[in-house]
Amino acid sequence: MSIIEKKEKNLNQLINKLNSLNLTYSQPAFEIEKIKSEKNEILRQKLEIEKKNQELIREHKYLKEKIKRLQLEVKKKSEFEENFNQEIEELSQETENLVSEIDKWQM
Repeated sequence: MSIIEKKEKNLNQLINKLNSLNLTYSQPAFEIEKIKSEKNEILRQKLEIEKKNQELIREHKYLKEKIKRLQLEVKKKSEFEENFNQEIEELSQETENLVSEIDKWQM
């Protein structure tokens, strides 16, 4: 279980405990309001964290796809460069052969 899942589980347990508090306790009204306000703040923070988490997941997915595209582009450029170098080598070999043939004819 990931840290986020553990924190979410603990947060949900806390919210459930806050919800299950019996308001018939002889607690002063300001304590009850304080508990309610803390509960609402925790819920707000939870929603904010979930929203940020979703944004991070979307950004992670986008960046993974971008990396894949860049890797593919690098691979294509590398293949192009290899082909280019091979063609240069072939041309160089042909040139050497032609020079050799010319030398033979000149003798």
